[in-house]
Amino acid sequence: MSELEDVSHHIYDRISSLQRLLDLSLVELPQNKIKKLGQEVYALEGLLEEFEKCVGQQKEQLKHLKELEELFKKDLGSVQHIKDNIPAHMPRKKVSANGSEPVMNQNEAADVQPAQLENVKKTNKSFVREMEFITMPEFESVPQYMKGRISYDQLNVAVQSINTAVTAKYKIVHQSVKSLNNHARKLHQRFKDQETKDTKGQYFVVEDDIREFTQIKVDKRFQGILNMMRHCQRLRELRGGGLTRYMLL
Repeated sequence: MSELEDVSHHIYDRISSLQRLLDLSLVELPQNKIKKLGQEVYALEGLLEEFEKCVGQQKEQLKHLKELEELFKKDLGSVQHIKDNIPAHMPRKKVSANGSEPVMNQNEAADVQPAQLENVKKTNKSFVREMEFITMPEFESVPQYMKGRISYDQLNVAVQSINTAVTAKYKIVHQSVKSLNNHARKLHQRFKDQETKDTKGQYFVVEDDIREFTQIKVDKRFQGILNMMRHCQRLRELRGGGLTRYMLL
């Protein structure tokens, strides 16, 4: 804008100069004054061309700025939509107050019974594998007859619940029996009795584990959710000894 203002002021000064020369034209002008008048008119014509050029450039810049404004508004709308629609199952890494040790989120803390994990000490074997959440393309690949009325969010809430059960179970499995309370010792023995040569090195849960460590109902609807998980290759079933083991893939 400063460039346009400079040109505008310069044109105004030129016009003022011409106005004065025209006022003097009422009297007979010397030849040199007439020549001066012609030079001023010529210079003014050049300034007007420059002014029009600057105006055109400013219009073009204004057009680009408006296009950028529209793009920014669109991006802002997309970011706001993402912010307002973050899936409830989206994992969020949390750390303890000292910033060193991961802690469970609120859903996991609510699902695991505190008494069952009392006095459980951490060891180098504390790592527990978990299922990855189902992606939207995977969910859309599930046949409609298998989905029923189960939504994408509900499916991933179930994934989170099974992960909670797996984590709680193997935190007990990895501990020394001497470090466990009475209830946890019984669970530890049950877990060991359910293992077979086919489950060695694998992570699995049974229906009793899901009932023990989560609030989810193990019913016909839940069986449908398990079928969807198998379809998405998150787990497989291993039957034997009157048990169905849900093994993480």
